[in-house]
Amino acid sequence: MDRPHLPSTEAVVDAVRVAARAYGRDIEVTHDIGADRSGRRLSAGAFVVADPDGSLPHEAYVELTGGRPRITIEVFSEDDATVTVEGIPFQDLPRDSVPAFLHAVLGDLAHVKGRFFPPGWWLVVPLPGDETYKELITGVDLTPWLSSRVRS
Repeated sequence: MDRPHLPSTEAVVDAVRVAARAYGRDIEVTHDIGADRSGRRLSAGAFVVADPDGSLPHEAYVELTGGRPRITIEVFSEDDATVTVEGIPFQDLPRDSVPAFLHAVLGDLAHVKGRFFPPGWWLVVPLPGDETYKELITGVDLTPWLSSRVRS
């Protein structure tokens, strides 16, 4: 499925805001702008704010509030993001996939799959166009939200 290209961190934050609002959720956003504040630019020299091309890297940390599941999103300036659902990180998601990912999780398409042998639970997030993300759930207990999403 073709997704709209989200050219900037701010475009991703705006798309997340729209998706959250559609499901009655609020967001809190923290912006980090400049090579001296970007998590992935720690190798930038002292007092260096801009990248060598003169641009300012822009990252954002977004937390959805007011309901379950707990979701946080880290948007990086390298066109990727990490979405964490109930403590389970989905790393290196293309930033263009973040809104569809949120719609899948908040719209009850995400589910938990697992078995007793070999033991293991996976959080599965299907997106339109046969794109699916899944991550192993570590730890002993499932949260109430994860338990409510178990499929056999």
